[in-house]
Amino acid sequence: MHGIRTAAQARAWLDQQGKSVQEFAREHGVDPATTYQILAGRKKGKRGESHKVAVLLGMKEGTVPQEADRTQP
Repeated sequence: MHGIRTAAQARAWLDQQGKSVQEFAREHGVDPATTYQILAGRKKGKRGESHKVAVLLGMKEGTVPQEADRTQP
């Protein structure tokens, strides 16, 4: 990545891809409401789901841990 995106840049990035916030959230298995809140600046993306959304949007450096396969014992 070439730097951290602002909320406006993240929205423009979604527009360039022809994706709505809903589509982005569905594709990445995240809550659409959390995605809207990150883009609006109401959530900072410090931990949990909001962290994951911020990283996926390129608004924060970090990693998104892979969730364990829940079908395994």
